[in-house]
Amino acid sequence: MSSTPQGPGSRPGDRSARQAKIDAAAPKPSKAKPILIALVSIVAVLGVVAAVWFGTRGSQTDPAAAAPKGATGATGGIAVTTNAKAGAPTLDVYEDFQCPACMQAEAAVGPTIRKMAADGEAKVVYHMKSFLDANLGNDSSTRAALAASCSADAGRFQQFHDAVFAANTPEGQGYTDAQLETFATQSGVTGDALNTWKSCYSTKKYADYVKGVEETTAKAGVTGTPTFRVNGKDMDLSKVNDAAGFRAAVLAGGAASPTS
Repeated sequence: MSSTPQGPGSRPGDRSARQAKIDAAAPKPSKAKPILIALVSIVAVLGVVAAVWFGTRGSQTDPAAAAPKGATGATGGIAVTTNAKAGAPTLDVYEDFQCPACMQAEAAVGPTIRKMAADGEAKVVYHMKSFLDANLGNDSSTRAALAASCSADAGRFQQFHDAVFAANTPEGQGYTDAQLETFATQSGVTGDALNTWKSCYSTKKYADYVKGVEETTAKAGVTGTPTFRVNGKDMDLSKVNDAAGFRAAVLAGGAASPTS
């Protein structure tokens, strides 16, 4: 290894003093919470993948396809708020069940979103995207979305959704059919409802719906996950430092501002 040349009369102590001054003048690390800030970069990368994938495929959606319970339309998201207060903003959540950034987002703000939905502070609508299947070379995003749709029919969409992300499955590992059934039972789908769920899942009852959600959301400009929209406007996660700031941004209609 070579050493740094020293000028005439320079001593190790002199170099240390100079370096200390340089270090003192260097920019200080941001105090912002790392999870939400990191999501901005991850979403940007995933957005490129989604845009390329969607641009290479044609629409195959049956406009008359069945939609699961709670869906806001034939290719709309699944609404989980049942008692929204007057004037409550609409929070659209776009996620892919194989998305690692979505997993991070759920850990950071998932409980806040669930509480806002339960309290009627926001009309929360989940849109299950599936573009990562093409990137990861499997069909787990689609099958998980199918399983979630069948769980919605049993009134357990939110619980199934939460069980999938709580499993913390590594990206690319995917889900077996048995795992998805386990998530269903963990979410409270049991007895006759589980038999109905199995039939729904095995026959791919909502295959066209799942395809339609991906196509519709991509056409609407959602090319990365997670994406959060409040009253149709993208939230700027770079301005949200924590869960309290996220809630404040939603209530403000997406006009996020930093929190301390």
